[in-house]
Amino acid sequence: MSAPTTAMPSGPTEPMTGPAIGLTIADAAERTGLTPHTLRYYERDGLMLREVGRSPTGHRRYTENDLAWIELISCLRATGMPIRDVRRYAELVRQGDATEPQRLDMLRVHRRLVLAQLAEVTEHLGAVDRKIGIYVDRVARAGSAPASP
Repeated sequence: MSAPTTAMPSGPTEPMTGPAIGLTIADAAERTGLTPHTLRYYERDGLMLREVGRSPTGHRRYTENDLAWIELISCLRATGMPIRDVRRYAELVRQGDATEPQRLDMLRVHRRLVLAQLAEVTEHLGAVDRKIGIYVDRVARAGSAPASP
């Protein structure tokens, strides 16, 4: 998933009231690339910043702020942050600006872990590239070099 292009919510927002505005869970799932089940799980497990709004008939309605937060959760999860840490991060955000130093620390620690994983993957990719080079040379010497991808 690409980096978020919208500003991430910095704190909780008010639940929606009034007419049915926002996206349905199916539309939110389509926009985020997640399943409705996963969206419900995020809400149930305390990963959302606030209670997701409801239509007058009780159906979930997701705002752009909700989607931006879900995108951040997805990025954190895709880079290996455990659910318990995402939950803790969400708790800190809900507590307000006073927790910004703790959030900064959490993200810096996570960033170091991601960089270490990236270095390891880059090293493994180098090994794959070296092996490809060996085969390219062998196939070329045999006179039947296929076009490279």
